[in-house]
Amino acid sequence: MFLLLKNSNQKNLQIPQTLCFSLIISRNLTIPSSETSIQIDRITKLINDHPFPDHPLHPTLLNNISPSLLSTPLVESVLGRLFAGHSNGLKAFEFFKFSLNHSQFYTPTSDAIEKTLHILTRMRNFDKALNLMKEISKTHPTLLTLKSMSIVISKFAKLRSFEDTLEAFERMEKEIYVDRVFGVDEFNVLLRAFCTLRQMKEAKAVFRNMFSRFTPNTQTLNILLLGFKESGNITSVELFYHEMIRRGFKPNVVTYSIRIDAYCKKGCLDDALRLFEEMEKLNCLPTIEIMTTLIHGAGIVRNKFRARQLFDEITLRNLRPDIGAYNALMASFVKGGDVKSASELMDEMEEKGIGHDNVTYHTMFLGLKRSEGIEGVVKLFHKIVEKKFIPKSCTLVMLMKFFCESRRPDLGLDLWKYLVERGCCPHEQAVNLLVIGLCSRGQVDDAYECSRQVLERGRHLSEGGFSVLERSLVQAGNKNKLRILKKMMKRLQTVLPSSKGHIIGIPSSANVW
Repeated sequence: MFLLLKNSNQKNLQIPQTLCFSLIISRNLTIPSSETSIQIDRITKLINDHPFPDHPLHPTLLNNISPSLLSTPLVESVLGRLFAGHSNGLKAFEFFKFSLNHSQFYTPTSDAIEKTLHILTRMRNFDKALNLMKEISKTHPTLLTLKSMSIVISKFAKLRSFEDTLEAFERMEKEIYVDRVFGVDEFNVLLRAFCTLRQMKEAKAVFRNMFSRFTPNTQTLNILLLGFKESGNITSVELFYHEMIRRGFKPNVVTYSIRIDAYCKKGCLDDALRLFEEMEKLNCLPTIEIMTTLIHGAGIVRNKFRARQLFDEITLRNLRPDIGAYNALMASFVKGGDVKSASELMDEMEEKGIGHDNVTYHTMFLGLKRSEGIEGVVKLFHKIVEKKFIPKSCTLVMLMKFFCESRRPDLGLDLWKYLVERGCCPHEQAVNLLVIGLCSRGQVDDAYECSRQVLERGRHLSEGGFSVLERSLVQAGNKNKLRILKKMMKRLQTVLPSSKGHIIGIPSSANVW
């Protein structure tokens, strides 16, 4: 690889903010008005609750959504909620098409397109994603960004073969981004897709095969360094870095971010701090992301006092602590067993108007599980409900598992009802845990109702959860309910093929027909 790099043009270019390595990505978001928020909730629930595929969604949207409502903040927010709530991707796509075709007040945005591409590729519907990009390239070509490309290429790299990924990249160049001359930025998108997935064999192959066509820049080398870091091998990171320096590469703040993060993740805080001092001597000014990384590193080695010192240094360096920095310090307190200080930090965040995100709550739930048990977790859960906050999948799964392991599936059912009421269809692993937990406590009817709601909203059931429910229904003599579920599963399979881990066909461990 370095023989190929030897004669490359290694200008110290400014790295595009949208693609540079960072721990925290900040975006300026338009905050919807209260009336818009009400409409977002209503439309999200309308789409999520719509029975699929028994009735077409389009007439429902037409009868319940006035074209004048379809503003940019509303469309983007609804798509975001549908994605986060694991709603049926085809219904979300139908809403996006509806917004395009039925409003003279709404113009599509890159954000809306990117969210729709996220939704389609997550459900492995790559043909629809590529066709959407091709259609947009004809009507609104400027809205297809590097991020749009990155979303699709990254999912190809994760879920499809190496050859399929290269073919998709080639198709984008020839059929979609036709007015764009592909250069190093597009090459970096492809390279990054493999590096972030720790597929360094594939990343090296891409680099070797395309090096002569796309001259690497600083970002290219940082992406390769990131790949070695993601692989978890500090030796490889340092070997690659020093070879980069030997070949004339000039490190920048992103380079140091990657190396510092590599040491922090391995619990080598002293080495990370040594690098931090080195970059300062080179007049490479630290960023809030690097400070956040170091605070995390202090938490990993259970040094909450050093974490606090690093946090206090943020303002001394004329930086402003953001939600990421507060979350890092909170995690350090929790890992150090100081849940009280972590809780006080939550209050401080609210006082300063920073607010809380999913990482904040997830971290506190972890701490409360160990320190206060079910009572502390339930108390924080009730606060989330009061704020109408929707936790992300990782937090939902953690809560559902904790409730069921604590022999409190009733709390899991409360969480389920709250999410459904807010227009969400929980992650399949959370559904699986709840169904098994309810069946183990003899609440078979509740488990059936949850499973029926999942299928009605156009989502497949997992094999494990359905097998337990099937046995429980047969033992309880509820064969009619089992027939209803199997009929719904068979109907859904015809329009939305299931993937690995879902019910493939309609298994039957007992003759219920």
